[in-house]
Amino acid sequence: MSAIAQGLPGQFTRPLVAANHRPAGRDTLDDALIERIAAGDRSAVNVLYARHSVRIYRFILRIVGNEAVAEELANEVFLHVWRKAGMFEGRSQVSTWLLAVARHKALGALRSRSTEPLDRDAAGSIADPGEDPEAAHARRETGAILRDCLAQLSPLHRQIIDLVYYHGQTIGGVAQILDIPQSTVKTRMFYARRQLAELLRTRGIATAAA
Repeated sequence: MSAIAQGLPGQFTRPLVAANHRPAGRDTLDDALIERIAAGDRSAVNVLYARHSVRIYRFILRIVGNEAVAEELANEVFLHVWRKAGMFEGRSQVSTWLLAVARHKALGALRSRSTEPLDRDAAGSIADPGEDPEAAHARRETGAILRDCLAQLSPLHRQIIDLVYYHGQTIGGVAQILDIPQSTVKTRMFYARRQLAELLRTRGIATAAA
């Protein structure tokens, strides 16, 4: 993170939307951090990075399939936040905004360079030290099957599953990130879940996803 915080440009002066104009149920800490970043507070970037960088990195990785590229783009997301925080109007959750920026940068990278095959997210297979060895092996095996099945979905279906189940986004949030109507998100979500359930069943994993 130090590479992001060092040498950042000067303060922003454009104010955010007034707090009483923001929707209820927001993450107030994220909102406060964005306000501080917009005022030129470098330490706030560090805190926001600590809160969201891992999830942003993993989201980008699932799109570009290259760890080095994903790390570079994740850093670019937070540089973008530093430069544009003053223009954030608070109409969505900060996390939703970050994912939208991440997706835009990831798709741009895909258009401009070739990438390696989809990464298998090795971090997800690291065992809990307190976990029973047999249970840990079963979890890793199931996780590997799930990732293989996810990789067989279309990019759009995979992104929707990723955003809803791994990032906890609502239908509205996914619609904002993908810039499509909520009705389209619901339709794609239905077919994505059904296809994923079918793929998992062929690998011997029962699911209620359909």
